[in-house]
Amino acid sequence: MSETEITDEAYQLSTQVGFNLRRANQRHVAIFARHVDGLTPTQFAALARLFEQGPLSQNRLGRETAMDSATIKGVVGRLKAKGLVTSRPDLNDQRLRLVDLTAEGKAQFKRAEAQALAARAETMAPLSTEEAAIFEALLAKLV
Repeated sequence: MSETEITDEAYQLSTQVGFNLRRANQRHVAIFARHVDGLTPTQFAALARLFEQGPLSQNRLGRETAMDSATIKGVVGRLKAKGLVTSRPDLNDQRLRLVDLTAEGKAQFKRAEAQALAARAETMAPLSTEEAAIFEALLAKLV
């Protein structure tokens, strides 16, 4: 049997990539929650993309943050309720809703940016600088 063949006896959950990615994500989300006040990782991602790129259609914002349409709709709704984003019809295509940061949304992103970087540093702390760079490069290849 080659190393790449999988049998019932060989399967161990603790060695499975999906299981370990989920565990790593759960760890990061917990760290993020301790560092970043008032925003979930998905909310922060939406603010970050809008800060980087300016107004985006809700659909495009979802694609740019790797969220499906139902998830981004909920995220935008919660950010609107907090006064951090607005949405309006796109003047060029009335079928689209443009989402944009409010002044408070920009300020909230700037406050949370350093906190998110601290969360990233804590998440990556078990790795050396070289290991972290390799890890992030390998993750990028998987997506």
